[in-house]
Amino acid sequence: MSDYDRIRVLWPDHLGLARGKYLPVHLAEQGTGHCITTFALGYDRSLIPAPGTYLLEGLPDVVASFDPDEVRPSWEDDATGVVVGHLDFRGQPYTVSTRFALQQAIAAWAELGYTPKVGIELEAYVLQPDGEGGWERWDTPRSFVYGTGRSADPTGLIDDITRTAWRCGFRMESINAEYDESQFELTLEYDDALKAADEAFLFRVLAREVALAHGLDITFLGKPFVGVAGSGVHVNFSLVDADGHNAFNDTSADDGLSALAKGCLAGLVAHHQGLTALCAPTVNAYRRLQPAELNGYWANWGHDHRCAANRIPEARGAATRIENRVGDGAVNIHLGVATVLQAARLGVVDELECPGPLTTDGFEEVNTDVGAAPSLAAALEHLQADPALMAAVGDDLCQNFIANKQAEWDRYIAAVGGDVPGGEVTQWELDEYLMYH
Repeated sequence: MSDYDRIRVLWPDHLGLARGKYLPVHLAEQGTGHCITTFALGYDRSLIPAPGTYLLEGLPDVVASFDPDEVRPSWEDDATGVVVGHLDFRGQPYTVSTRFALQQAIAAWAELGYTPKVGIELEAYVLQPDGEGGWERWDTPRSFVYGTGRSADPTGLIDDITRTAWRCGFRMESINAEYDESQFELTLEYDDALKAADEAFLFRVLAREVALAHGLDITFLGKPFVGVAGSGVHVNFSLVDADGHNAFNDTSADDGLSALAKGCLAGLVAHHQGLTALCAPTVNAYRRLQPAELNGYWANWGHDHRCAANRIPEARGAATRIENRVGDGAVNIHLGVATVLQAARLGVVDELECPGPLTTDGFEEVNTDVGAAPSLAAALEHLQADPALMAAVGDDLCQNFIANKQAEWDRYIAAVGGDVPGGEVTQWELDEYLMYH
């Protein structure tokens, strides 16, 4: 850390926002306190007495600390280092922390003899000022899916994000234009699960801050615009055994998938509705999460099938993996990864039977009648009806999540007077989410 004069210590809150402080380097290793009741805040800065936040008990501190070996160069300047911190409360890990939930998921798999490996795909829209104090889609009329170069990136913003990320040590796998104009896919390399989540968490901050320096912005919000594709977060994962082999691969199986992989798929399908709220945590998310929209709506899986919630890409051997496609672009990265890993693990430990794969078109004909909830409120009910998943992810965290998200839903209903999102994206959604996701 001697190369820096300050450290930017960031940590993910319950909303997935990057909270933290700048600390002078000579004090940074002492850690720093933050009010625990931050975990009771809504996007609108409203406070509710959510479980685990001590709002009515003096608003004490949690302490953010970090491993000095994990400090990396910041994208801000050469004198600043940046790191993801972990939170302790009264000398113990803070059980509402989403990063702690991911650490617990990793530990649970370790008890079974496996190490989770994760690769994260992000999707986002670049925005430009609309001249009226708001934002609109970036004007890139020559863009097309899998486009590269100046047709997709006319001013070099994506080039700048890519090279800045490389300079700061981020392991970018690929970047390309996505389906709709001004939309991009940004993919990070596979790594150990915690490191991969930390990378994606920091990268989203980097991308937005580089864009703002260009006079633009980037939003990862799931469905900021009607009539164009939504943005998701795809969690690709595999499990490595004690010998370093990909435990999802089985050359003796007809489809190359091991019994462990099938158990994970069984868990993801069985807990599909329960995990949806945690992976699609905003009112806006349910505009994207609809049938026939190439996302994770249906509770199913398929071989190289993008209409299935859980896709098995064609690659085998060391590259064998499950791609969970439920996550909304605004998902809390650490919580989304933890939830996927825990749902998969429950399928293994509970010895659930894996259903057959999706083999029909996936648009008009699917192999299940179980889909995601139609709204955040309904998804919260599904989560509460899945106590096994809540216990696996962390009851303290889930109870805090439910309380905060119910309050978020109540604010939406009070503002728009509706029940389920439909039609145009409401001004409430833009005001609530766009500046933060």
